[in-house]
Amino acid sequence: MNSELIAVLDYLENERGIDRETLLELVEESLLAAARKAVGPANDLSVRIDRKTGDIHAWARLTVVETITHPDSEITLAEAQASQPETQLGDIVEWEVTPEDFGRIAAQTAKQTIMQRLRQAERSRVCDEYQDQLDQLISGVVSRVERGELIIDFARGAEGSMRYSERIPGEEYRPGDHITALLIEINLDRPGPALNVSRSHPNFVRRLFEREVTEIAEGLVEIKAVAREAGYRSKLAVHSREERVDPVGSCVGLRGNRVKTVVRELGGEKVDIIRWSDDIRTFVANALQPAKLSSVEVDQANRSVSVTAPDDQLSLAIGRKGQNARLAAKLTGWHIDISKKEEAPKEEAFEDKVRHAVERLASVPGIGNEFASALVSHGFLSLEGIIAAETSDLADIEGIGAENAEKVIEAARTALGA
Repeated sequence: MNSELIAVLDYLENERGIDRETLLELVEESLLAAARKAVGPANDLSVRIDRKTGDIHAWARLTVVETITHPDSEITLAEAQASQPETQLGDIVEWEVTPEDFGRIAAQTAKQTIMQRLRQAERSRVCDEYQDQLDQLISGVVSRVERGELIIDFARGAEGSMRYSERIPGEEYRPGDHITALLIEINLDRPGPALNVSRSHPNFVRRLFEREVTEIAEGLVEIKAVAREAGYRSKLAVHSREERVDPVGSCVGLRGNRVKTVVRELGGEKVDIIRWSDDIRTFVANALQPAKLSSVEVDQANRSVSVTAPDDQLSLAIGRKGQNARLAAKLTGWHIDISKKEEAPKEEAFEDKVRHAVERLASVPGIGNEFASALVSHGFLSLEGIIAAETSDLADIEGIGAENAEKVIEAARTALGA
């Protein structure tokens, strides 16, 4: 009885959770290479392990012949009939070819192959178990850090990795730290850990809110879109399927408890929760909050939106280094152009109007400063107005009189070339 093999099988089955029959098949397959080296290239060589005792035997299918010409695939009739009396020429018989020291040779040759196949089997099991958790949150413990890449132990012996680019900027980890991340890839064929996770992916924020907000889990509130610059700011567009449910309030929670829990998991990252709308004007305006906009113009053909903002809201709409505008564009899926609202020219003050009118009239030869002030004070602000007036109207003005009225009208006509 091969008690050593039985003990190894028991351990792997109980501790690693690998099916015993699968293990035995893997060991038989790996031992076949060792048998070929020991026995030679026999046709139809096979290795079988006794399921109860663990004893290993190698068997070859040999053709019964009178005289052997191919030793690796033939056996004489006399030799075959010695143990199988009914054998005839031309029959194919199974013949045990287990070498005397096959156990030692097999152990030395097959050890590495067995372990490799066992790792593959275990990797396949892990991948199958975690297939349903792809794009979902999983938790584990950091086991080590290799050149910035975190190696994480998850449940049932699964090992995962988080590349430096998938970390939230500024976060540091040490062995033993508990970590929650988004499963973004299951790696079956390539070398390295089987599971790849991320904390910088936009869906990491989405899943955190789905975990914290009951209304989302119940289907009353839907997350329509997420835009994120990990470690700095995220925008979340939410919509309610029930009029009575406030989607933004549900995500914020009583006294902000729900959003605070998410922000704490994100290491203090700012999160804007905005109301989604199927009207792109409203959606863009919401996405650019907290800025207040003056106008939103939509170009449907180019999926572009032109936004104007008052001077005191422009920097708020754009955000630090353009962050607010970039996230709004990612969130809506539209190109957004933001510009300053042109201020309407201010109406000229009354005193300035009077002063300018006096200056214009005073510059006309024959009118001068004295007459100009008198004319403007009585409502004659332009040369056209003077020409259209009656002589008596100007004569009644103190400081001009009948004697100068005709002269003033004539000077206005001359200046205008009338």
